[in-house]
Amino acid sequence: MEPSVCGEDDIVRWFEDVTEKAGSVQTQTLWRILELNFEVEYLKKWLGDIEIQEVDACVLESLYTSLVPLASHADLEPYIHRIANGESGPILTKQPITTLSLSSGTTEGRQKYVPFMRHSSQTTLQIFRLAAAYRSRVYPTREGGRILEFIYSSRQFKTKGGLTAGTATTHYYASPEFKIKQEKTKSFTCSPEEVISSGDSKQSTYCHLLLGLFFSEQVEFITSTFAYSIVQSFIAFEELWKELCIDIRDGTLSKRINLPKVRKAVLDIISPNPILASKIEACCEELEDLDWFGLIPKLWPNAKYVYSIMTGSMQPYLKKLRRYAAEVPLVSAEYGSTESWIGVNVDPCLPPEDVTFAVVPTFSYFEFIPLHRQKQDYNLVIDDFMEDKPVPLSQVKVGQEYEIVLTTFTGLYRYRLGDVVEVAGFHNGTPKLNFICRRKLILTVNIDKNTEKDLQMVVERGSQLLSKSKAELIDFTSHADVLTQPGHYIIYWEIKGEVEERVLGECCREMDASFVDHGYVVSRRSNSIGPLELRIVEKGTFKKILEYFIGNGSALSQFKTPRCTSNKVLLSILNLCTTKRVYSTAYAN
Repeated sequence: MEPSVCGEDDIVRWFEDVTEKAGSVQTQTLWRILELNFEVEYLKKWLGDIEIQEVDACVLESLYTSLVPLASHADLEPYIHRIANGESGPILTKQPITTLSLSSGTTEGRQKYVPFMRHSSQTTLQIFRLAAAYRSRVYPTREGGRILEFIYSSRQFKTKGGLTAGTATTHYYASPEFKIKQEKTKSFTCSPEEVISSGDSKQSTYCHLLLGLFFSEQVEFITSTFAYSIVQSFIAFEELWKELCIDIRDGTLSKRINLPKVRKAVLDIISPNPILASKIEACCEELEDLDWFGLIPKLWPNAKYVYSIMTGSMQPYLKKLRRYAAEVPLVSAEYGSTESWIGVNVDPCLPPEDVTFAVVPTFSYFEFIPLHRQKQDYNLVIDDFMEDKPVPLSQVKVGQEYEIVLTTFTGLYRYRLGDVVEVAGFHNGTPKLNFICRRKLILTVNIDKNTEKDLQMVVERGSQLLSKSKAELIDFTSHADVLTQPGHYIIYWEIKGEVEERVLGECCREMDASFVDHGYVVSRRSNSIGPLELRIVEKGTFKKILEYFIGNGSALSQFKTPRCTSNKVLLSILNLCTTKRVYSTAYAN
C-alpha cells in the first residue's frame, strides 16, 4: 500500500494507483487497522470475540460499521485519560501509546489529548512529500535552493503516567521522520534545529527572519503550518528590520536572543555582509512608504510561492498575506487535523478560496455523514444540520455536504471529527473535499445558529467600511453574551489606524444586518436577541491571547485565533483591553 521509493514521480504514481481503487483500498485499510488492534478493550466491547483473521474484509467492514457506534471525543476521553495516567494493557491500541498530542484548544475552548504514534509522523512525512511532488510540477524550484520556514516546537511534558505530551507539530519535529527530512534536505532549510526547538517563539521568529534574509537570494519559497504564523512574522519584521540589518551588516546577533544554543547555532551560520544589509535597508525604506505591499518579492526575489494552511479560520489572514506577497502565488497546504491527515492539494495553482483536497485512502478509514441544512421549524431543531446514516468514501456524492468520521491506526474508532466538507469532485476514485466549517455552532443565544464561516462573512462585510478611514482589521473574535437580557453577540476587533466612532457604528450596523440566519433575523426583530455590540480592543490584545495559549503548551505554528470564545481568561483579556463600545442600530424601530 505505501510507496517504497521516495522520488517525486514514484510517490505520485503510488497516489494515482491507490486513488484509482480508493474503495477497495479503504476496505483493506480498515482491515489492517482492525487486524492490528482487534484485541483491544474498546473494540472487544463492541465486536466481542469476532476472529478478525477469519472474516472477509468486506464482511468485516459491514460488521464494524453496524456494531461499533459513532463516537465523539468525550466518548473516548475516559480511555485516553486512563492511558495518560499510566494504565497499561491494550486499551485503544495493541501497540503501547507512549505519546499524546494536544489539540490547539481554540475550537472547543480547551486542549484535548489525542494519541500520537509512529504512524502519525510517518504519514506527515508522506503527505509532505506527496504535496511537494504536485507543487513542483507547477512551481519548479532550483537545485540547492532554500526554504524560509516559520516553524516552532513547544514544550513537551510528562503526564501523570509518564507519557510524553505536547503538540502534534512538536512531536513531528522531534521524530526520526523529521530528522530524516532535515538530513536529506539540510541545504534547503534556512534555520537550524536549535532555532526550531528553542521553545521561545519570539526568539525563534527573529532568527527565522535573520537567516531568511541572510540567504535571501537562495530562498525558493516561504512556508509555515498556518498562514497566521507567516503574517505575524512579517508584522514583527516591520518593527525589527533595522535591528536585523545591523546583525547582517556586522555578522552579530541581537541581545534579545539569550538562549546559548540558539546563539551559537545562528552565529555559526552568519557572517558580516554590509552589501546585503544596505540593500535590505533600501528595500525596507521603500516598503514602509508602500505600507509593506510586496514585501516578499522585494526581499526574496526568487521566491516562487507562499505555502501554508489557508482555509477555515486562516481565511481572514489572506488579505494581509496577499499584501505582503503581491504577485507571488499563495498555495494552500494540506488538509488534516491532530487526529489524522485527510487530503492533499493536487491542484496547487488554484487560489486558497477554491482549493480542494483529494482524500488519501491509506491514512485512515473514512466515513461521511450526509448533512442537510434546516431552514424551518427552528423551535424544534437543536442543530443546524439534520443527518443521515454514514456512508463510505466510495459512496459520497458531488455537491453533498458531510461530516467526516475517522477510524485511525492510533486508536480512534468511528470518531466524529466535527469538520463539515463538501464533495467538489473526484481525483480518480477518491473524493476532492472543500472545507466548509466546523460543525459546532459557535454563536447562538436563542434559536439563532451561526457558524465560523457565517461570522467570517459578516466580519468581512463590516470591515470593508474601514477603508473610509484607511484603517485595517488586524484580528477578531466573538462571544455570545447570554448573561445579560436579552442576550446578544459581542464582536471584538483589533484595528490598525484611527477610526471615527461614526464609522465604527456603520461597521457594527453592517455586521448586524449581514447575519442571514433566519433564527437570528427573527430574534433580532422580536428583540429576543439584543443589538450586536462591537468592542474595539487596544493594539497587541491578540498577541496577549497568543501568549496565553503558548504559555499553556500550544506551539506558535499550531495556533489559531479562536473565532468565538467563552473562555473566562480570554474574555478577561479582551474586556480589560477594550477601548470603545458601539451598538448596532440595524433593527431600530
